Amino acid sequence: MRPTCRRTRLLLLAPLAAAALATSLGVRAATGAGPDTGAEPPRPEPAGSECRTSVEGSRVVAYCHNPYPSVDLVRLHTECDRWWDVDADGEAIAVEPGRTVRLEDRCWKEVATAWVSHRPAPP
Repeated sequence: MRPTCRRTRLLLLAPLAAAALATSLGVRAATGAGPDTGAEPPRPEPAGSECRTSVEGSRVVAYCHNPYPSVDLVRLHTECDRWWDVDADGEAIAVEPGRTVRLEDRCWKEVATAWVSHRPAPP
């Protein structure tokens, strides 16, 4: 009975030993790749507009400048403070490379929050 127990332990420990050996050799088991070469993966190209939003009373103004070579779609979102005042999501505006656009909206009374969302333009 004891030899069977030892064989069972060896069978259970074999996968753990193989994983430890692979890790110590720097082999990536999940991807099947070889040792780490130190090369970094390619970074995505920077994109998106830089936006500045200001609120004065019941009016919101945002200026968005796109310094990157890809077109960015920006959209102004305004949340009004009063429960009866309608919140608004503006239409998406394309900001061409090197251009600045002005987005504006208003509430009847006070503005609670305002922000600009971004997404890349379809090719």
